[in-house]
Amino acid sequence: MTEVAPFRPRPLPTEPPVQEAMPHSIEAEQQILGAILTNNDIFDRVSAVIGPEHFYDQVHARIYEVARSRILKNALASPVTLKAFLEGDEGLQELGGPAYLVKLAGAAISAFAAKDYAQLIHDLAIRRELIQLGRNISDKAAQVDVDSPPSEQIIEAESALYKMAEQGKSESGFQSFLRAVTDAVQSANAAYQRDGQLSGISTGLIDMDKKLGGLHPSDLLILAGRPSMGKTSLATNIAFNIAKAYRRGRKPDGTEGTVNGGVVGFFSLEMSAEQLAARVLSEASEVPSEQIRRGDMTEGEFRRFVEAAKDLEACPLFIDDTAAIPINQLAARARRLKRTHGLDVLMVDYLQLVRPATAKDSRVNEVSEITQGLKAIAKELDIPVIALSQLSRQVENREDKRPQLSDLRESGSIEQDADVVMFVFREEYYKEREKPGEHELDKMAKWQEEMERLHGKAEVIIGKQRHGPIGTVELSFEGRFTRFGNLAKAWQGDDR
Repeated sequence: MTEVAPFRPRPLPTEPPVQEAMPHSIEAEQQILGAILTNNDIFDRVSAVIGPEHFYDQVHARIYEVARSRILKNALASPVTLKAFLEGDEGLQELGGPAYLVKLAGAAISAFAAKDYAQLIHDLAIRRELIQLGRNISDKAAQVDVDSPPSEQIIEAESALYKMAEQGKSESGFQSFLRAVTDAVQSANAAYQRDGQLSGISTGLIDMDKKLGGLHPSDLLILAGRPSMGKTSLATNIAFNIAKAYRRGRKPDGTEGTVNGGVVGFFSLEMSAEQLAARVLSEASEVPSEQIRRGDMTEGEFRRFVEAAKDLEACPLFIDDTAAIPINQLAARARRLKRTHGLDVLMVDYLQLVRPATAKDSRVNEVSEITQGLKAIAKELDIPVIALSQLSRQVENREDKRPQLSDLRESGSIEQDADVVMFVFREEYYKEREKPGEHELDKMAKWQEEMERLHGKAEVIIGKQRHGPIGTVELSFEGRFTRFGNLAKAWQGDDR
């Protein structure tokens, strides 16, 4: 019988593997420092691209730091003036002491090449960060820790990569009035070219667009209301209108991108993706949503339903129906969607169902972290974010049921972080519940008159707007199709 060789564990390496040298260019660092020390004006050209942290050699980083401090104080930075500050620096002593500063000045490059050298130093620093990030991800993944599951590590890594991608976008600083005027004209031209002649993205609702000027990048908009007011319906309608109008092309500035409508991301924390799609199809096909749920459709209605589904196949509306998603994971998924398919508008239904990244001692602090996170997403991705929100029950205790800013749940942080706060209000909903008894003929006649006046109408009350007026927008509402629309006024005739 053949003997089985005993298992011998693989011997561990006695010495750690030698790490390769990080990418760097000592010569570029020397020459950029020499240029700054011989001509301090060069600092202004390169300061937006590099800082002390971008230098590979720590002695070079300290020289740049001292030179920067002096230049920012309008003092001269030269080998002679820096000598007093760096004479005791041990690293500089190893390189030859103050004589090294003179050597740097001798290696100075011409002023026109300074920005290219600064960009090279910056790019090499980013490469080193990428290598270090990769090693950190590898090391963390190797440590099996209960408190750090792989899903969280992926989110952290993705967030770190995105932040790194945003680095190096230099600030514009001062610009001439001519440049500012040119930008303003281009913005006005972009607004004129749009179907709604707006500077922001059109919601598809004319009166709302007039009040808001469309949906603007980096804005956080809160859409609040009591249950059954139609918050989700209005958000779905706006998302559908934007996605339906999506068109790519050449922008006025010459770049390729969205010229009308937009790609919409919809986080549906309350309803499933299927239920949300059914709502959109109900609106598009004009088949009541309750009939769709029951399957109670005529042949003609079903044909309309299927045709609407075919028309909407190419609609750039992406739905994520993950329940109780943490704010950091929501941000990571939004970044991923923008990177893979593009993203022009983000919807969150609804705010109170989003979880904070870490548990807080009070609900107010949790909501504060969520609203700040949503505002950060809007600014980081440069898109409008519309978040739905519940209202407190105190609305029901008032005679006038129109909501106010104080009715927002945990209102402090929501009110503070939002650029726009809107409330959906349908008086018909409350009036319907005040129906008098059949024997009260006078009251019944008055109630019916009121119901006729209010039927099919809704209000969107703009309670806060940083960049425009507050007020009320009147919309039509068709409950059968869960559809909001433009309300025709008597003086407008049939134009609408």
